[in-house]
Amino acid sequence: MDSKRVLFISQEIYPYLPETEISKISRELPQAIQEIGNEVRIFMPRYGIVNERRNQLHEVIRLSGINMIIDDNDHPLIIKVASIQAARMQVYFIDNDDFFKRKTMFNTDNRPVNDNDERSIFFVRGALEAIKKLRWIPDVIHCHGWFTALAMVYLKKVYHDDPCLKKAKVVYTVYNEPEAGVIPETLFDKLKFDHIKPANYAMMDNKTDFVALNKLAIAHADGVIQGSEHIDEALTAYIGESGKPFLPYQGKEDYAPAFDNFYNQL
Repeated sequence: MDSKRVLFISQEIYPYLPETEISKISRELPQAIQEIGNEVRIFMPRYGIVNERRNQLHEVIRLSGINMIIDDNDHPLIIKVASIQAARMQVYFIDNDDFFKRKTMFNTDNRPVNDNDERSIFFVRGALEAIKKLRWIPDVIHCHGWFTALAMVYLKKVYHDDPCLKKAKVVYTVYNEPEAGVIPETLFDKLKFDHIKPANYAMMDNKTDFVALNKLAIAHADGVIQGSEHIDEALTAYIGESGKPFLPYQGKEDYAPAFDNFYNQL
C-alpha cells in the first residue's frame, strides 16, 4: 500500500516522561512506522513534570491561540514542540495552565476537585484541533493509554463531518495500566454539553473507571490492539464481543510490520 499518514496520540512518551510500557512503545513505534515509509505526527500532554528546558520545548505560535470551550468555560490552547533528533521526529505537546501546569500526570489528591475529565477532553480535542490547523489529513489515528480513551467517541460523534478527520481510521491500544488515574462522574455532563448522546456511552454503565473508559474507546474504535501481554479479562471479553478488527499482543521486538499491516487492513 502507498505511504500513509499516521497520527499518534499518547498520554506519555519517553524520554519526556519516565520509561513505561506505554511511553516506550509511543517513542519507538512512530519511528518504526516512519522508517517503513509513512508520515507520522505525535501528540502528548505537556504535564508540569515535563522539563521544558532540558527537552528544548518551544511554543508553536501559528498553532496556538485557539480557545476551546469545555463545559461552558474558555481554555486557551497552547501548542509546544520538541525534536527527537535521532529519529528525525517532532513531538507536539498540548498545554494549558489550568490543566497541565501541576507537577503530576493524573494525581488530583491535593486538589479540591478532580478535573481529569476536563483535562482528558482538552488534551484529545487539542490534538485534533492542532492537526486541523496543520492541514495535515491523517489516514490512521492511533491512541495509546486510558487518558486518550475519549478521543474515539469525539472523533466519531463530534468530528465525524470534519473534512480533515472524517476519513481517518481510529485505532486504540489497550494496556494493563496499574497506575491509571481516576476520571470523575462529572464526565457525563461534559459529554452531554458536547452533544454526545447517552446512547453513545451506554456501554460505560454509568461508571467512569478504567474498564468503563476502555470499553468506550473500544466501542468507537475501528480497530483494537492489545498492547500488554496481559490485560483485564473484562476487556478481553468485550473486545471479542465487539467484533472489531483485533491485533493480539505482539511482544517487544520488531512489532512494527504487524502494526503497519493492521493499519492497511482497516
